[in-house]
Amino acid sequence: MAAASAVREAGRRSRRLFDIFVAEVPWTVSSKELKEYFSQFGSVQRCQLPFDKDTGFHRRYCWIKFSTPQDVQNVFQKDPHILEGAKLALKQQTYRRRSPRKNQSQ
Repeated sequence: MAAASAVREAGRRSRRLFDIFVAEVPWTVSSKELKEYFSQFGSVQRCQLPFDKDTGFHRRYCWIKFSTPQDVQNVFQKDPHILEGAKLALKQQTYRRRSPRKNQSQ
């Protein structure tokens, strides 16, 4: 159980490194198609499209990582973003410095 918790936490940390969160992704769109679409705005380093183990379908959201902050700004210059007739919902990820945990026993 501790191993599964560690994997989930590592996944959360890695997602903080992405620039854009994309929701409302149509079921028929693949990670390759998302990467191709967002490449028109700049160099896409990574596209993470999580899948549901039970259904085998993706979860209709993804994270996109760009090479430069300018690429991210290029994405938000265009609105709306439409893929296969569906409007994508985009949100820029915020980067927060993690504060050290306070000792809870005090």
